[in-house]
Amino acid sequence: MANIYETLVRPQLFRRDSEEAHELGVDALALLGRLAPLRAALEWWARRGTARARPVEAFGLRFPNAVGLAAGFDKNARAWPAAAALGFGHVEIGTVTALAQPGNAKPRMFRYPAEEAVINRMGFNNEGSEAVAARLATQPGPGHRRIPLGVNLGKSKATEIERAPEDYLASFARLADFADYLVLNVSSPNTPNLRQLQDESRLRELLSAVTSANAARAAHAGKHRVPILLKIAPDLTWPQIDAVLGVIAEYRLDGVIATNTTLARPGFFAGVNEAGGLSGAPVRRRATEIVGYIARATGGRLPIIGVGGITDVEGAAEKLDAGAALVQVYTGMIYRGPFFAADLARGLVERQRVRA
Repeated sequence: MANIYETLVRPQLFRRDSEEAHELGVDALALLGRLAPLRAALEWWARRGTARARPVEAFGLRFPNAVGLAAGFDKNARAWPAAAALGFGHVEIGTVTALAQPGNAKPRMFRYPAEEAVINRMGFNNEGSEAVAARLATQPGPGHRRIPLGVNLGKSKATEIERAPEDYLASFARLADFADYLVLNVSSPNTPNLRQLQDESRLRELLSAVTSANAARAAHAGKHRVPILLKIAPDLTWPQIDAVLGVIAEYRLDGVIATNTTLARPGFFAGVNEAGGLSGAPVRRRATEIVGYIARATGGRLPIIGVGGITDVEGAAEKLDAGAALVQVYTGMIYRGPFFAADLARGLVERQRVRA
């Protein structure tokens, strides 16, 4: 499947604008999600060779395999019901903001095939948490899904940084009932000032507000407590990561996602004059370093989802070996095709078999 995609399908898609090709992919998966017999057949095919895979237990959830679809692909909860048919063991939608917003001016997504990389400055374009909640209400809910669904929350561009907790709380209130886990995205480089929420004082304020709301929801509404994770940037220094981990421990978050896109411009990208976050192969090493650092700093007690630069089985295994419980892909799927997750899951099972 990968060879067919890379030789026949990808050249056609790459003749189109990056965002246009992305939207075609979302439309195709949204259609697949509505075609139950085809979806079931593809899921059976995707899971061939993974029968021996050990399910992953993390933050109170069970994942059929370690490979997830990262936030950024399905921003508005249109395509995620088809994710299991592609071999994914979980899927994360969003980033969703309290207010609907168009995102940054186009063009805002750029492919670099020779580097297996993408630069994007999308700017959290999405329909807003109210519209996304309404759509999720019509789809399978927690306990009735093939794979866990994460919901990634961000700050609306129009909201001042001082009022960020209120913004996240509005989305939390609307979306918590539909999420198997929630992610607080404080690390996208494409919303002005957002990364300031990684500063210790602002992060403490945000986590205090959201974890208190989560506890109150469980205590007074009789609902389950939703696992909450934090997504951090690869551009943090080690002391900054230590500070973030301290706040995570203080508020007993359930996990961390390492990492988002980077503002660094290594190697070839030193000469590229495009603003935005860089993802793909150039981020691989830094993201893995951070996964390993967090695993060592927390004694392996904090579940980590490793993201960044996974383009093959070795890249996924590298992050799992560094201490990640799960991995996520997105840019890798652009270059390897829709069944990249199934290929990774099978490859990881085979790797376990050989090492056993």
